[in-house]
Amino acid sequence: MAARSKARKRAFEVLFEAEQRGVSTGDVLGRRNRPEAEELAEYGHAMRLIEGVEAHRERIDELIATYAVGWTLDRMPAVDRTILRLGLYELLWVDDVPDAVAISEAVALATDFSTEESPRFVNGLLSRLQQLKPSLAL
Repeated sequence: MAARSKARKRAFEVLFEAEQRGVSTGDVLGRRNRPEAEELAEYGHAMRLIEGVEAHRERIDELIATYAVGWTLDRMPAVDRTILRLGLYELLWVDDVPDAVAISEAVALATDFSTEESPRFVNGLLSRLQQLKPSLAL
């Protein structure tokens, strides 16, 4: 697995755990055992993703809620919600990751961690937001 793919997986795990436990990502990172925390620190991209999703979460959630036709954030599976946040952050704010890669990696996470329908849902929503990207106020 490529380094950035591993970093995305680590970021997903931290973001998902923080939401499920109702704590900050800093709390999750602080509770991890030392070797695991050091390994995560090696993935600079993972920390950039975690911090970026947290910094832009309000706008990310607003965009997901607006464009996820028929789905509210609360009704959406937590795994999908976390993957969409991560993918949308990369799509809109990480310039050194091509849009197609951000979407593909989010779909791969959905394939690995969510339901059979989730990869199609994640792909459709992120692709739609990619099309709208030039007109979105960030």
